[in-house]
Amino acid sequence: MLENYLPVLVFIGVGLIVGVVMVSLGFVLGTRRPDSEKLSPYECGFEAFEDARMKFDVRYYLVAILFIIFDLEIAFLFPWAIVLDKIGMVGLVAMTVFLGVLVVGFIYEWKKGALEWE
Repeated sequence: MLENYLPVLVFIGVGLIVGVVMVSLGFVLGTRRPDSEKLSPYECGFEAFEDARMKFDVRYYLVAILFIIFDLEIAFLFPWAIVLDKIGMVGLVAMTVFLGVLVVGFIYEWKKGALEWE
């Protein structure tokens, strides 16, 4: 029974060893030339250590929401493509409606200027 777990443990061990070796090589062989730009804090286009109640540009949220929407779209498209021959025309129509709603939302965001960056 336990011999079935040996390949899994070997795989995990090799993965850990390769990961540690790669990170160590990068640390040892990597060049270190820090300057003020590399050492400065950066977070979403403004200084990180200012007032917590400052105005935050809503476009960051819009871009994040658009990313999540289209990331989820891909997460739905892969399983749908795999089982398309089993679900037939009903699945094709359902996915067409789904993609149509996403395209309408994308066009709405585009027309409202959410994708314009100044």
